[in-house]
Amino acid sequence: MNKKLANFQKKIGINFLNQKLLTKCFTHKSYNPIDNNEKLEFLGDRVLGLVISQNLLKFFPNDKEGDLDKKLASLVNKNQCAEIAKDINLQEYILIKNSRNNTNIENKVLSDCLESVIGCIYLDQGLDIAEKFIIKNWKKYLNKSLITERDSKTKLQEYSLKIYKLLPVYKLLDNKGPRHKPLIKVSVKIKDSKIITATGHSKKEAEQKAAKKLLNTLKLL
Repeated sequence: MNKKLANFQKKIGINFLNQKLLTKCFTHKSYNPIDNNEKLEFLGDRVLGLVISQNLLKFFPNDKEGDLDKKLASLVNKNQCAEIAKDINLQEYILIKNSRNNTNIENKVLSDCLESVIGCIYLDQGLDIAEKFIIKNWKKYLNKSLITERDSKTKLQEYSLKIYKLLPVYKLLDNKGPRHKPLIKVSVKIKDSKIITATGHSKKEAEQKAAKKLLNTLKLL
């Protein structure tokens, strides 16, 4: 077994059944125009999108489709994938032509390679293992999305206090629906801003959404 590939498998905690497939997932088309990782990258891109989409639905059950789509795009775009590829040092394993010690590999190549690794894991180990790999390596970025979502009230409060020395004003506008699943509408306003409204299944959720909408209006997100 190739020593580099052995180290990679040890690093990610997966022993691949098909070592040739693993080699292929690191093979750039410049290195081998015929037998390379392009189709594995195509597959991995779809597996990544599926897994992240499922987790976004779990973490943000009340988000609209458009908001989920924006979060998905931010988590699976080429720059984000390249950053994660660097986190696990994928550049050390890529087979690419005319790259001196693999130190100047562009982000697109790194991103594509990460997706091909995901495709390889899916084919060799199945969806459950591929999902575990994705969640492990995207966890801090998913958590960052959660913190941004939960922390909108704090951000708005800090901004309002800094600029106006006043707290945001929240008002309860409506409370309807069954007790086990109420629909609550609130408004929020800071000095010189429009009144922004939002709804949620709790007062806290509605206020967070209203704060986020106002932050967006103020171009602070």
